[in-house]
Amino acid sequence: MSLNRNLFIFGFGVLVMEAGNAHGPLPMPLQDVPVPTVPGLLLDATHPDPIVVNKEKAIALGKALFWDTNVGSDGMACGSCHFHAGADRRVQNQINPGGKSHLSATAQTFELAAPDHKLNADDFPTYRFDNPFDNTSSVLFSTDDVVSSSGTFSGQFTGASKLTGMEDQCARAADPVFHLGSIGTRKVEPRNAPSVINSIFNYRNFWDGRANNVFNGVNNWGDRDPNPIGVWVKTGARSVSKQRLHLTNSSLASLSVAPPLNDAEMSCQQRDWPSIGRKLLLRQPLQNQQVHPQDSVLGAYSLSGASELKNGLNLTYRTMVQQAFNNKYWSYSGAGPFGAPSSGTPYNQMEANFSMFFGIALQMYQATLVSDQAPIDLSPRDPASMEPTWEGLGKSAAEIEQLKEGLNAFVSNHCNLCHAGPNLTTATIDVNSTLVTATTPASYYGPSHFRIPYGANALGTGNGAAAAAITPFKNVVDRRNLSGAFKLVDVGFANTGVNDPLADMAIGGVDDFNNPLSFADQYVQYLLGNSSAIKDSVVATTRACDFTIGLAVNSTLVSSATITKADGTLEIDGSREGVLRDQNCLSASRKYIPTVTTANNVYVNKPTKLATSTAGTFKIPGLRNIELTGPYMHNGSMATLEQVIEFYSRLGNFNNPNKDNLVNNITLAGYPPARDAIIALLKSFTDERVRYEKAPFDHPQIKVPHGHADQFGALNEGNFGSVNLAKDQYLEIPAVGANGADTPLPSFADILEQ
Repeated sequence: MSLNRNLFIFGFGVLVMEAGNAHGPLPMPLQDVPVPTVPGLLLDATHPDPIVVNKEKAIALGKALFWDTNVGSDGMACGSCHFHAGADRRVQNQINPGGKSHLSATAQTFELAAPDHKLNADDFPTYRFDNPFDNTSSVLFSTDDVVSSSGTFSGQFTGASKLTGMEDQCARAADPVFHLGSIGTRKVEPRNAPSVINSIFNYRNFWDGRANNVFNGVNNWGDRDPNPIGVWVKTGARSVSKQRLHLTNSSLASLSVAPPLNDAEMSCQQRDWPSIGRKLLLRQPLQNQQVHPQDSVLGAYSLSGASELKNGLNLTYRTMVQQAFNNKYWSYSGAGPFGAPSSGTPYNQMEANFSMFFGIALQMYQATLVSDQAPIDLSPRDPASMEPTWEGLGKSAAEIEQLKEGLNAFVSNHCNLCHAGPNLTTATIDVNSTLVTATTPASYYGPSHFRIPYGANALGTGNGAAAAAITPFKNVVDRRNLSGAFKLVDVGFANTGVNDPLADMAIGGVDDFNNPLSFADQYVQYLLGNSSAIKDSVVATTRACDFTIGLAVNSTLVSSATITKADGTLEIDGSREGVLRDQNCLSASRKYIPTVTTANNVYVNKPTKLATSTAGTFKIPGLRNIELTGPYMHNGSMATLEQVIEFYSRLGNFNNPNKDNLVNNITLAGYPPARDAIIALLKSFTDERVRYEKAPFDHPQIKVPHGHADQFGALNEGNFGSVNLAKDQYLEIPAVGANGADTPLPSFADILEQ
């Protein structure tokens, strides 16, 4: 048989399978979709001694900490970058000059505009073509600059007050990158801030996935951190011990502990978590911010009355920690081996464990931020097709027809293969897998008028989830067609050609210990038998038989794309562990992997068969509330949904070997009605509670740094006691109670035009 024929069998033949399931998963309702369980966090039959003893108190603690500007070194809270539908809509001093770029000619060089620039509609998109629907037309402008979020002035941390004062004591000076003349401006983060709403469902967080699924209580690296880290546990009246923490399904806790120590986002350099604990624990939460008396979580603690809003809560952070957490993590009163600042009293147990309290509390608060009341959730559905009918929602016949056309265009252009499941992203690995796993007795999700049973058809008829490689087995690695080559990829991550991969390596980067962030890269090491290179144990449970495109085929035929017996000996996946992974497969023919010897031979002599897609490959964002969360993409390069759809219509900006082939097959360029219909569909993903900041999306007051004074002339000098730092301007976001605001949140495009 000819080589071309072999390629058909081992390559294109698999793509025919994909086309056979081209309908794929549908956008599904989010009601009653379970938040991933965190074993050991709360009391249950198998965990009688949990970490959190009062869930409601922990949520209150998390909400207070999330919005409190005292957490940062100079007035930055977590909420400072996530105050607008969970994202950031500021328009001044929001440009980073390519802080993640490996393009030597433009990295750390402002091309879009100088620091403190006020963005306008003409700045977008930041990658512009002569014909916006043709990526082969002339490039009018390109940059590795990023539209992101203004953060801190940074500086060297020296201390902080335990009772009053928002600003830490830091040796501050004008930054060598972020400045105008001799006057320093606030730094800007190197990636756009995504919405935190519904992020509890993501298996990993951050654009590059570095917020590990496992929370170790100290930092964002989970089990990857080889250092002797842990949390301090009281083991007796006079004894404590440091114990390793391993909380699964806790990527949001891992994420939460990173920004408060990041010197571009919230912190001065060299600050640590015990120092933050010491600064906050004796304070009144939100002591400089008004809290609405009808706040859905904090109202019971608010000092505000019906006629007057007041700052703060009626207790301390210390009390909130004591109410929420098991006393073995904070009640040791003796002097312990908890460390000490360079000068001053040694830390106590509560201060030493503050990173754990902070991470868990913020995760539990953000787990309440679930937007499951959008039209896509509320619509009746056709019992046969499971598609929304849009009837009974006050929409005209023309609007209903456009929404149906939008869904058809969304599916026929394979948008649903990346934006799959109720959260509209394959990054929600645990949730998507849970929903397609049948249970006895049956489990259901969805609205009361359309209950959907767990199982193969939970995300669409005809096992539609399979087209997106969603199975009950929670694979974190897949093999896909990327611009004509088959490569291993991280599930929930994609390269869509937003920019040159060298402008941001994304999941192609490494952690603080020089290990690859990518699960796909680790899976290659698993195949090679290099177990010490596997830093995330879940990688070793990957099932090859659930790959979209097979890695190995039990045949003697020769293939340039697939490993066969012509390359060496194969084995059934799971043979190394003694438990075969050959049951309930998407394709039984894909159950084979190379032996260690064969894999090493292929890696040296035919490396393309074990190729991975990592450079420029980012976490796939969910699409809920997307009309409110601009600017878009990891680099904030697009201001409107129209620009996003133009981007996909021209098949991306930057052709590169890692670009997903699904992007190359989009057929929207010549069909304006289809593009408009997809935008109408995207707007049906907006929860009106988010638009009007109703519970659970209400919040305390927050004053967010928003550029600097006199941006069109000389900067107004003098901030934090330094004449070399620009004076801040602030965007005040008022406190909102459970009933929400009278005025809806505008889109980013609307704000640009104001």
